Amino acid sequence: MKTSIPRRRADFITDRRVTAANDLTAPIGPSASARGRLAMIDTQDLLGGPQASGGDVLDCVVVGGGPAGLTAGMYLRRFHRTVRVVDAGSSRARLITRSHNVAGFPDGVAGGHLLEKMKQHLRQVGGHLCYDTVEQIRIRDAGLFAVGLTHELLWARNLMLCTGVKDRLPELPGLDGVAAAGLLRHCPVCDAFEFTGKRIGVLGNSKHGVKEAAFLRHFSKDTWFVEIDGRLDDLSADIDLHRLRQLPGVARHVAVNHDRQAFVTLDDGSGHRFDVLYAALGVDPRTQLARSLGVVLDENGTIVTDAHGRTSVSNVYAAGDVVRALDQIAVALGHAAIAATAIHNHLSQVHAGGSRPAR
Repeated sequence: MKTSIPRRRADFITDRRVTAANDLTAPIGPSASARGRLAMIDTQDLLGGPQASGGDVLDCVVVGGGPAGLTAGMYLRRFHRTVRVVDAGSSRARLITRSHNVAGFPDGVAGGHLLEKMKQHLRQVGGHLCYDTVEQIRIRDAGLFAVGLTHELLWARNLMLCTGVKDRLPELPGLDGVAAAGLLRHCPVCDAFEFTGKRIGVLGNSKHGVKEAAFLRHFSKDTWFVEIDGRLDDLSADIDLHRLRQLPGVARHVAVNHDRQAFVTLDDGSGHRFDVLYAALGVDPRTQLARSLGVVLDENGTIVTDAHGRTSVSNVYAAGDVVRALDQIAVALGHAAIAATAIHNHLSQVHAGGSRPAR
């Protein structure tokens, strides 16, 4: 993405911070003990700087342990940079039952297995993965980032946000069972090929869902739009425009039948079988941390970056699904590689000799 964006001085938000209690990067809010730790960080460590807290200054802290964050950490280590990847365990890649469009895995790869391989790669080059949650971030007068985790405080010259997005899920009874059976999908670009010619149901309540159903119709003519509660738009014209099939009612319940198919029950009591269901409600970018830092977002709420992954705030970078682009593992890896290289080059220019510069 080649976007021209305004640059800002980082230290204009010296006293800003964010707590993760309201942030999608955190699975849960801070515990009582964590809140006590945060209070201590506020009054002593954050205000005193790295010398007062006894912490070393890292070249970069990467927030997010998904494909983008792990790739960024690996690249930075291979540039001999000091980096810590903070993983709160909320990467949606871990929910992928099996992906067949990741190059190098012709038989497919489970998201959890892919993440473990990437963590192994990071460790192999001396990278540090921290299983923790970012509770707050401040930018000090010296331009350093004070990153407060639940259990420790990190200081860094650069920050990379790889916080991803969160899928919106229909509020339908039985949905968890369908998902556990591998019959609920979110990404047609990722796996529609595997359902070529199958009976596909698309759960939606907006024009976004209709467009997704139209996209899936390329893979199977037996694709149906399944309306759920909370309609946001008048959909009839769009459904007619795309010549889509639609079930005659609103979905009230989903389940897995004896044939291992997804079974949808409508408000009129009728039941309908599908080989797979797609949830087409869109995503919510995890940008609470970015907003707290004053990072510019686009109209969709994703982070605006230039061609090198730089945001509008000095020394803050972003990569992966949280950046406006195609939400794909391959794209996330490319974002991370570009941004990590930009950080390395910047450090080499600003800090002559840098921190263990590439030879």
